[in-house]
Amino acid sequence: QEQLVQSGGGSVQAGGSLRLSCTASEYTYSRNYVTWFRQAPGNQREGVAAIHIPPSTSRSTFYADSVKGRFSISQDNAKNTVYLQMNSLKPEDTAMYYCAADKVPFTDWRTQDAYKSWGQGTQVTVSS
Repeated sequence: QEQLVQSGGGSVQAGGSLRLSCTASEYTYSRNYVTWFRQAPGNQREGVAAIHIPPSTSRSTFYADSVKGRFSISQDNAKNTVYLQMNSLKPEDTAMYYCAADKVPFTDWRTQDAYKSWGQGTQVTVSS
């Protein structure tokens, strides 16, 4: 396991955009999924979006229903970095966002216990 390095986040008004970054070592980055989770005060941590890093002919990105069409997850293999582009932000998107990486079955991408490597977390605050 390793500490992933996150950047981005901050405060924005509703309707605005933010981009989060998550950088890992080449070994960790190439293993399987890199996933963004978020946790609002009083709520459980929930999976937001995931991307399958190794090339695959099957579906490689997954999104929670609450962010489909607004959030986009992408990868830059040259930088071992995954991005979460967040558009049309809503106050309910306010949370601490974490990235995680591990070799997990695609059916478990939302299961936080399946991941051993985590980022330090970054706050996203959306005001109305």
